Amino acid sequence: MAPQRFTFGPFMLDAGSSALIEHGLPVAIGSKPLALLQALVEARGQVVPKAALMDAAWPNTNVEESNLTVQIAALRRRLRVSPDGEEWIATFPRVGYRFAGSLTIQEPEAPIVEAGPALEADPSIAVLPFANMSLDPEQAHFADGLVDDLITDLSKVPGLLVIASHSSFAFKARSADSQSIAKELGVRYVIEGSVRRVAGQVRIGVHLTETTMNRCLWAERFDGDLADVFRLQDQVVRKVVAALANVLPLERVLDDAPSTPRRTTIIEAYDFLVRGRVLVMHSPAGNNLARTLLAKAIDLDPNLAEAHAWLAISHYGAAINYGEDFKANQALGLAYAQNAMSLDMSDLGHRALGYARLCEGKLEEAESAFQTALRINPNHADTLANMAGLRVLQGQPHDAIELAEHALRLNPYPPGWYYWDLG
Repeated sequence: MAPQRFTFGPFMLDAGSSALIEHGLPVAIGSKPLALLQALVEARGQVVPKAALMDAAWPNTNVEESNLTVQIAALRRRLRVSPDGEEWIATFPRVGYRFAGSLTIQEPEAPIVEAGPALEADPSIAVLPFANMSLDPEQAHFADGLVDDLITDLSKVPGLLVIASHSSFAFKARSADSQSIAKELGVRYVIEGSVRRVAGQVRIGVHLTETTMNRCLWAERFDGDLADVFRLQDQVVRKVVAALANVLPLERVLDDAPSTPRRTTIIEAYDFLVRGRVLVMHSPAGNNLARTLLAKAIDLDPNLAEAHAWLAISHYGAAINYGEDFKANQALGLAYAQNAMSLDMSDLGHRALGYARLCEGKLEEAESAFQTALRINPNHADTLANMAGLRVLQGQPHDAIELAEHALRLNPYPPGWYYWDLG
């Protein structure tokens, strides 16, 4: 029988990977207490004799019973008491122990392919919104920003299909389990996690699940100074790539992880960036607010290339989608795109430059810029949608349809501007 997951209180025990998760964070626990916990929960409320527990934790080894007592005590300390104030583990003197808490058992499911998009040969993944564990609910934007960046970095991994952030965040307010979400999005792997930001410190907890068998492949917690948050984020990307080593192309594994864009070291600038970029082309009012927030990010860090690029795109949105002063927005968009490219020739910078050339009617130059952006980040759904719109203008409807289908596969719940470009 395939491994199961056991949920109790704030904890989830994945029997397949022998990982204990609490509130989305991996729990630091020794192998002996973990083996004892697994033996207890798998007994499903039955008393487990001491001899059986000792065999589970110390297979083929003769140990004193006092070792079992010590490890059970350590396990109790780590689990603390249940929500109703009772011990999770009950003692039966001279006999053994029983898991006494309320237990939910998730049986493994066979792969389901009849609903949702079919799974491609390449590995496919969605990064779901991370839980904001900070005391301040306003810090949710920070957690969302980290997830957005993680999606961007993973989407640059060749051979890995990554769902766009707009579609991942469509599930933020929905109560659905990872298997259901994966089936709806047509992906095999799901990343979930949490972020806690308090007093200059940050903690990121991440776990990667293979959803067809509901197996936790990897879970880890990253702690550090807030100033080191991007280094921690890079570590997450590398660990995910390593966890998927068996299904990624060999050259990708050897290269370990994609290069990441140049990011600010000024956290306040990053805060304004993540607040602003999510509003770009969201609506006319949202687009205007985005420009205000992105300008504040640049005031704090003039070398923040990503903010310049998003400002450029916001001006193109104002000119093309919202009917605002075309010439003024075109000029501002070009200036910000050139600023972005002078600071960092990233895929986003090339995409912004492609918009500039599109507004100028220079379709071949726009195509070159968009194609360069896609060489850097072949999974970027928004750039694929831009290319589809360009192909329509070039009189190539068949190519446009193919690009649009690819964009919508990566971003099945797209923002409204897609329909302006693809319509």
